[in-house]
Amino acid sequence: MKLIVGLGNPGIEYQFTPHNLGFLVIDRIAEQAKVEVRNRQCRALTAKAVIGSETVLLAKPETFMNLSGLSVRELLAEHDAKPETDLVVIQDELDFPLGTVRIHRNRSSAGHNGIESVIGALGTQDFLRIRMGVAPDRKVEDGMTYLLSPFRKAQLKLVDPMLDLAAEAVEAILKEGPAAAMNRYNRKPDEPEKE
Repeated sequence: MKLIVGLGNPGIEYQFTPHNLGFLVIDRIAEQAKVEVRNRQCRALTAKAVIGSETVLLAKPETFMNLSGLSVRELLAEHDAKPETDLVVIQDELDFPLGTVRIHRNRSSAGHNGIESVIGALGTQDFLRIRMGVAPDRKVEDGMTYLLSPFRKAQLKLVDPMLDLAAEAVEAILKEGPAAAMNRYNRKPDEPEKE
């Protein structure tokens, strides 16, 4: 079984913040698959869904961002899944402009506490990540305050299509494989798709 994990923080006060994009994508995928992410297992809210011909487990860890790895490790063990072939983690990325979606594998955490926790808990960075850009259009004094503050109205216009794009990227990974998905989503907007 493939495990699709969105990173975020539980609680209504964090719901529409940049740091919760992972949760929002899981909700978007669940909505499209007509399932509800409400089963509790391994310190996460989960739901089984079918995407293409693949049965997947959608998960939103309830451990708070900085301890996400504890839940991810338990979920992988529970479902006898391997990080390098069965795990996709969806995260926010302060280094990318708002609206950007990129797929990477085997990268360092780049200072992302949730990814740092996952790498630490699994003992490997060899897993797929969908990184969603949240960089603001102007310089912020404190990155953490920005990440935990609700999106501004103007930003939400970019967030909604980005959620759809990330959900599409998950589908592309499952149906066409990681390499084809990276080919499609990691190019610059005006760059043609590689054959």
